[in-house]
Amino acid sequence: MDTKNKKVILAFSGGLDTTYCALYLKKELECEVHAITINTGGFSEEEIARIEAHAKSLGVTSFKCVDARNDYYHDVIKYLVFGNVLKNNTYPLSVSAERIVQAIATAKFANEIGATAVAHGSTGAGNDQVRFDMVFHIIAPQLEIITPIRDLKLSRETEIDYLKKNNVQMNFEKAVYSINKGIWGTSVGGRETLTSGGSLPESAYPTQLSVTDSSDVTLVFEQGELIGVNDKAFANPVDAILKLQELASPYAIGRDIHVGDTIIGIKGRVGFEAAAPLIIIKAHHLLEKHTLTKWQLFWKDQMAAWYGNWLHEGQYFDPVMRDIEAFMTSTQNFVSGKVFVKLLPYRFELSGIESEHDLMSAKFGIYGEMNKGWSGDDVKGFTKIFGNQTSIYFQVNQLNKQFHEQD
Repeated sequence: MDTKNKKVILAFSGGLDTTYCALYLKKELECEVHAITINTGGFSEEEIARIEAHAKSLGVTSFKCVDARNDYYHDVIKYLVFGNVLKNNTYPLSVSAERIVQAIATAKFANEIGATAVAHGSTGAGNDQVRFDMVFHIIAPQLEIITPIRDLKLSRETEIDYLKKNNVQMNFEKAVYSINKGIWGTSVGGRETLTSGGSLPESAYPTQLSVTDSSDVTLVFEQGELIGVNDKAFANPVDAILKLQELASPYAIGRDIHVGDTIIGIKGRVGFEAAAPLIIIKAHHLLEKHTLTKWQLFWKDQMAAWYGNWLHEGQYFDPVMRDIEAFMTSTQNFVSGKVFVKLLPYRFELSGIESEHDLMSAKFGIYGEMNKGWSGDDVKGFTKIFGNQTSIYFQVNQLNKQFHEQD
């Protein structure tokens, strides 16, 4: 493979794997390396500045940081909220969803500057290699994909030895826990998540409990999107998410361990904290239960579960995903109103909702007490018709006789 002077875009986080990739591509393969960091909510300005300085110290030709938070929300998160997506009823797809956005931004940048190859630091043991490769194959098929860690089957120790020999200055001490932070949650991996029986200790979570007095929060939704927190309205739902995270994270809300099936066919465990995402999903779902019909809720649940799984497996560009998004968007026409939430240490409570589209309106009756839309005679006739086909089935097949037989 002739790589000399090849223009390569490297998805760069500044960690051990991508640090190795940057130096290896530059020094060993003699590539022209352009590093790109995609911010999906996990980096502060100070952290981005440190990553840029680190990349340039490795000899990259250029460094670019793309703020993809708005794209992440409008292209992905919005539909995860519409679908109330929690993989295996637990995980809000904190990492898997953002990898798609990062891969898309990387491929777009490669196309913009006329790169001939793209590189990432994924190993051969996880889901991310599939997500990155799939996006690159679909929207930038002309690009060669270079994955030094996967291709060379490198161990962490081998990477460290190489970097030390080349006088690279960085912290080589492996953190006890692997942290990946984004706007839609933070994943936490450690020795406890490598087996089936361990739970993460309090100290493993990046956000510690710092507030113990309960507080009330009002969330305002408009057509399924969070646009207000308490008395403050937001033009951009991203800012509303960040505001709720600011209020809820000191309560250490949203901690759990997800167990799921990886793309490559093995089971995996990962810890996470996702205060704002879990509150938003549960609050949105409560509002939907008041404003959607029975069958809207039923079919949306089926489609959303499938949508979340297909997104998790990197299949964002399958056209059926756009079809499901269109359906979910249509269901949100009247999902508007307020949801009242109480924040407490390690948990939250949904107190109720207020909406002009509430189908529980007393105008039509009060469940279990009285109705205003029909009479008792109406119910008698309806019940007979509603069960007519089953009644015929029982009579034709003489199944009703078994209920008259004595033991």
